Amino acid sequence: MKLLLVAALLGGTLTAPAEPPPSPPTSISTSAPRIEWGHCRLNAGDTDGAELDRAGAECGELKVPLDYSRPDGPKISIAMSRLKATGHRIGAMVLNDGGPGGPGLSMPLRLRTMMQAAGTRYDLIGLDPRFVGRSTPIDCKLPFAGWPWAGGASRATFDRVVRQQADLAARCGANVGQYLPYVSTRNTARDIDQMRIALGEEKISYLAYSYGTYLGAVYLQMFPGHTDRVVLDGPLDPELYGAQLLRTVGPANEAALRDWATWAAARDRTYQLGTTTAEVMASVDRILRVAAGPGLTIGKYRLDDGSAPVVLFGPLADDRDAARATYAGFVRTMLRATYGPVEPSAEFGGLLAGLLTPAASQLSSAQIAIVCGDRAVPRDPAAYWRDIQAHRRTEPHFASLARSISPCAFWPVRPREAPTRIANAEPALIVAADGDPRAVYPNAAALQRKLTGARLITLRDARKHGIFGEYGNGCVDGKVIRYLLSDRLPAVDQTC
Repeated sequence: MKLLLVAALLGGTLTAPAEPPPSPPTSISTSAPRIEWGHCRLNAGDTDGAELDRAGAECGELKVPLDYSRPDGPKISIAMSRLKATGHRIGAMVLNDGGPGGPGLSMPLRLRTMMQAAGTRYDLIGLDPRFVGRSTPIDCKLPFAGWPWAGGASRATFDRVVRQQADLAARCGANVGQYLPYVSTRNTARDIDQMRIALGEEKISYLAYSYGTYLGAVYLQMFPGHTDRVVLDGPLDPELYGAQLLRTVGPANEAALRDWATWAAARDRTYQLGTTTAEVMASVDRILRVAAGPGLTIGKYRLDDGSAPVVLFGPLADDRDAARATYAGFVRTMLRATYGPVEPSAEFGGLLAGLLTPAASQLSSAQIAIVCGDRAVPRDPAAYWRDIQAHRRTEPHFASLARSISPCAFWPVRPREAPTRIANAEPALIVAADGDPRAVYPNAAALQRKLTGARLITLRDARKHGIFGEYGNGCVDGKVIRYLLSDRLPAVDQTC
């Protein structure tokens, strides 16, 4: 669920859902937006749709302009789900799980439970943003997940990654080029406002994680006065959001890796990675060293110095014991692979399939297109190589990933609009963990400076991306739920 890495960085599944292929937009005349509601299940294999139907949800489709500067022009479909309030209704709440490019149709199922007493008071609206999931999906036909991808240990690897990233951009231009000018957070915000109108709501509430906090900030700026209660969890700094947003997270992930190594060392009888933090870190270093040489053969997959840092990076955004245990299992498999071919567990094999094959092409395509469509980046590969080299000493495990080049450096279209400047006093509740390895803690203060009507809840001593309802912290959950029920922000910022 959440930010980046085709769902592994900030959560979720690594295989794209089976959905209908993209179809060209059809032109219909402008009229008041209208949602066609019906059952959610598409076919026998649609388990999410079946679960939504069992819960009593309904799914709908809204036609919106492909290009909002041409409202009478071609239309695309926006898919959504609605789980209606069963208690004293407060209003409609739109949910976003981040990504960018994360599907959200099934979010109401878990949020109803996570919101506890507030869960039955809202019509919970799950949304597949434009070009994601069921919403006129795009697919660049990518051979692997694509971004973020490490620049490698040597200039030769970096040059190969540059060619790969250029190829990904070319595939998007060739396969879905007609849509790329219209993939942007500003257009998704416009889609949400069309949803608000179609739902008959003067105001909507909004709860989102990670990239969804940026989308929420953009909506607040573009459509002031149209929100009720807003929760932004795992916040991004709007001025840093874009394909280079990971440039600030290297130190936080180095610290998270060392913390995990200390945890693993205390459990050496289980994982055999080393009895001290230094020994476990030496095991990680061996993995990266062999990946940069002959590579790691794990089942039918091969990890090199472009992909191995991605695997080590992804699961670090959760410091709970179960997540750390899963991560230790992955590291143990990779360490064994430094001595010869090994077979992965089913879970690790699924992750590798999503990363190294076309399995997640659709999900990756949307993620890449959104970050490339929102903000231009430097186009000179040499600038990225210099940045990696300058930070290898202080970020030895993740500089090559956090500072690497992306397909956006070769994107076939330029953003049609400038990034949204966030500066307003709309009310919102920001939730942040002080050790978040993805949306690092300074992001929270940066967002609050731009949303001057917002209050901040800080969770201390947690290295987790996405807190409310997920981390099991009763202090944070209670404060968020009180706000959702009462519409009263805390008088001052809070700490848990």
